[in-house]
Amino acid sequence: MPPVTRFAPSPTGYLHLGHAHSALTAWRRAREAGGQFLLRIEDIDPARCRPEFTAAILEDLEWLGIDWDGPVRVQSEHLPEYRAVLEGLAGRGLLYPCFCSRADIARSVAAPHGPEGAVYPGTCRGLQAGVRAARIAAGDPHAWRIDIARSVAEAGPCWFDEEGEGRIVCEALPFGDVVLARRDAPASYHLCVTHDDALQGVTLVTRGEDLKPFCHLHGVIQRLMGWPTPGYAHHRLLTDASGRRYAKRDKALTLRDLRTSGMTPEAVRAMAR
Repeated sequence: MPPVTRFAPSPTGYLHLGHAHSALTAWRRAREAGGQFLLRIEDIDPARCRPEFTAAILEDLEWLGIDWDGPVRVQSEHLPEYRAVLEGLAGRGLLYPCFCSRADIARSVAAPHGPEGAVYPGTCRGLQAGVRAARIAAGDPHAWRIDIARSVAEAGPCWFDEEGEGRIVCEALPFGDVVLARRDAPASYHLCVTHDDALQGVTLVTRGEDLKPFCHLHGVIQRLMGWPTPGYAHHRLLTDASGRRYAKRDKALTLRDLRTSGMTPEAVRAMAR
């Protein structure tokens, strides 16, 4: 079957050349195979995402000559869907409230390091139900974490298919009990991306190689929810002349900068190959 691919940026800044490379890679794969290319705006974090960046994403992609199939899915417009997934996992005993701050976790000598940095040591995992309920009722700030050991046991063997490598068995325990929701972000990337890929019928996820480790965690979530696991094709990360990869936090050269400097879409597409 022709692939269904997608580009799913977060509107926390302007697109740079690395984004262009990722979008063009997925778009070409879809168009050359007669498949579909979807656009999704992952704006689930209200503290960092801004509507002007969403508008700029659409404008930049159109300027590059990238078109997409169907309406743009904007995650912030679908919060009840993510909440329903969280409630389902909590009802199965796979989520628990965590009252630890980031500083608490950073200070913990028991916190090893995993794919996302310090691994949560499970401080709140063993709190009694009454204590949890009392603290929530008192308004104590908390996040919702997945009990990864219990989830892995319930999911059973999981795997994903990586283009060029074949089938890879999921090893999610090194992630620890990651956050799936917190007060300032009603659902995490891990929950939203797996939900939306399944909902939108994505069959091939084409994205940067820095996201490949997350497949191990996502495979478990997909199995728990009965969602299909798409195929994956992780591409190289585009780098600047010094060998450093483009990133928003480094204020990488943006497509908007290139446009205003007079560069043509054709020239930028050649740079982003």
